[in-house]
Amino acid sequence: MSTGPEEDARRLFAGEAAFAWAATTPGDLPPGDRPEVAFAGRSNVGKSSLINALLGRKLLARTSHTPGRTRALHFYDIAGGRARLVDMPGYGYAKVSKAERAAWEALLHAYIHGRRALRAVCVLMDSRHGAKDSDAAFLLRAAEAGVPARVVWTKADKASTTPGLPGVPGVFAAPLVTSARGGTGLAQARLALAQDLGLVQSGSSL
Repeated sequence: MSTGPEEDARRLFAGEAAFAWAATTPGDLPPGDRPEVAFAGRSNVGKSSLINALLGRKLLARTSHTPGRTRALHFYDIAGGRARLVDMPGYGYAKVSKAERAAWEALLHAYIHGRRALRAVCVLMDSRHGAKDSDAAFLLRAAEAGVPARVVWTKADKASTTPGLPGVPGVFAAPLVTSARGGTGLAQARLALAQDLGLVQSGSSL
């Protein structure tokens, strides 16, 4: 029997999860037949590592030590296929060709502005370095598209303090502070995301 929403969220994220789809162009996007939360951020900020940590997996989401290597939207079915997490290509990395940037922009626009299944976007930022101009620009883009955004500080185990929030409209007031390696904030992040996905209601059980 559930002991509360946080335990409900833990059970959901510990359930069956699998890689479902990769999209490199707007025409590659899968059917939006279940709720999604996307993970965005600068290259090497730890998106894949956080997804793996939230799901209790080590190798489900593809991680890379080469910044900017991810070129596709990666969709992961979670909670037995009831919802999806989406790992977006990193932004802010200089060693990307103009053609690749143009392709990424077209895919980003189609996904952010036209994806009805998208419930929220988590914008990950390295807590050691604070928000960059590219982070604020992405938050503004999400706000213009009417997509709720969460600031998620990563690598909190390596930072002495938590930076302030960028002054961008449409951002959840309370950021999530996490560490994929140390486990900091993972329970709170699971609950927030489960609520965004409509899988868990505050104060109720499964």
